[in-house]
Amino acid sequence: MARPLDHAKRAELLAAVVRYIADHGLADLSLRPLAAELGTSSRMLIYYFTTKEELLVQALTTQRPDLAALFSEVADAAELRAHLWDFWRANASGEGRTSVRVMLQVLGASCAAHSPYAEYARAAIATFVASLADGLRGLPSIDEPELAATLLVSGLRGVLQDRLITGDVERTDRAARLLIDQVIR
Repeated sequence: MARPLDHAKRAELLAAVVRYIADHGLADLSLRPLAAELGTSSRMLIYYFTTKEELLVQALTTQRPDLAALFSEVADAAELRAHLWDFWRANASGEGRTSVRVMLQVLGASCAAHSPYAEYARAAIATFVASLADGLRGLPSIDEPELAATLLVSGLRGVLQDRLITGDVERTDRAARLLIDQVIR
């Protein structure tokens, strides 16, 4: 009889995987060095997660913020801009920065033909766009919420990537603020 999963250990491993990939990168990810860093074995990682790709997808899923709650019940454009700016700051420099580094690597890897991450990436983008579009609905200045949400999600993702590559905090903060203010009036 198989031993039941230790859910606390599993959650601890998932958080550690995100930190490991943020520090070491996704391109050369191998289970043995990852397992050694996490204080376990590659066999245990497969036991918990089946494949390396599934391990990463599950780790990223645990890091996804509750976007529906973030953008729901927004009273007006000013409040939505403030929520989006707070979200930007938390993910560009705050507690979400590690997850963002990993997410950008996964999104890049999902562009390859037959990527094991493609479905996860599609779902992550669709969730973010739909949640933000729901927050944009009803604002008088927004004619097409899905298009505005797409522009914000894609634009801010690009500015985040710029920031991680260049380290230019001031310029990227100004660019993010300009994008948010131009789209949500």
